[in-house]
Amino acid sequence: MSSEVDYYELLEVERTADGPTLKSAYRKLAMKYHPDRNPGCQESEAKFKAINEAYDCLKDDQKRAAYDRFGHAAFQQGGAGGGNGFGGAGFGDFGDIFDTIFGGGFGGQRQQQRRGADLRYDLEVSLEDAFHGRDTTIRIDVSTQCESCDGSGAEPGTGVETCGTCSGHGKVRAQQGFFVIERTCPSCHGAGQRIKSPCRSCRGEGRIDKERSLDVKIPPGVDEGTRIRLAGQGEAGPRGAPSGDLYIFLHVKRHAIFEREGTNLFCRVPISFTMAALGGEIHVPGLDGVEHEIRIPSGIQSGKQLRQRGAGMPVLNGRGRGDMVMQIEVETPTRLSARQKELLEEFRETETGEECPESSGFFSKLKGMFG
Repeated sequence: MSSEVDYYELLEVERTADGPTLKSAYRKLAMKYHPDRNPGCQESEAKFKAINEAYDCLKDDQKRAAYDRFGHAAFQQGGAGGGNGFGGAGFGDFGDIFDTIFGGGFGGQRQQQRRGADLRYDLEVSLEDAFHGRDTTIRIDVSTQCESCDGSGAEPGTGVETCGTCSGHGKVRAQQGFFVIERTCPSCHGAGQRIKSPCRSCRGEGRIDKERSLDVKIPPGVDEGTRIRLAGQGEAGPRGAPSGDLYIFLHVKRHAIFEREGTNLFCRVPISFTMAALGGEIHVPGLDGVEHEIRIPSGIQSGKQLRQRGAGMPVLNGRGRGDMVMQIEVETPTRLSARQKELLEEFRETETGEECPESSGFFSKLKGMFG
């Protein structure tokens, strides 16, 4: 393709196009004619070179002014125009194209500091603690910022210098044909800086391992697996990089009486068979420390559930409480005095079958089945 083709025509823009319009047109055409997208196509390769050359000229105000006045003649005889195959588009703009096409990271900025690792701590609490909430202190072994060098990794009194290999970018680039290869700087390992004299306490890491005490507030209503995040309390980042987070996972111990399901508390309540037959009242203490008076209706059967509204677990970070659900279990007496047996015998003699309709109905069905 002839180098005398008008630059504006190459980029398919008007001569009055502003900077953003030029860049947008350049990106679109560079993606279209990039050699990787058109392998072996000589015409696309030539077009790609030409649009890079055109954009290199028009993106620069002084070059553009000269081109608008003198055309291609302004850059002849070793002038400002490029002819190196990439048209002098520069790593920054070429990197933008690679970002768009391949999703790469050719931005040319210093590599982002590596954040410290997140940590996990498993904490066991009682159901009472989960109900009321509590404040506790935990001790963990974790890497923390070195106090001697304030996390810089440099011996006190000395400093750090910009890496000469990558000029502080943390990455180095090499151009091979139509490709730009980028890799982590081998001198500073991506930090963009070099330490002249490493700190003797942390050996240049900027962090040391030590035991640390942390106060943890457990809110009311937590459940098995509830996660509490302590921002910035994880592992310190190297050489002053941000710390990670600490995640505390709660595990609720098994309770002797209550079982939990969401915000409801379930318990098994055994009552005597006389209480079941005659009815009455019982008192069941809840986790809230209140004795709840529960009315037992006469004739209640085993397995029947009674519900005390608002006596369950509190809603985590919310309002209200669940219910306390009591499952009734009628207990048959196993130790009877002679008098009690005598009274029960008298009761049995007066039974008609209507006292227990379910059992009498069952045996009636059996008789019917077998004639």
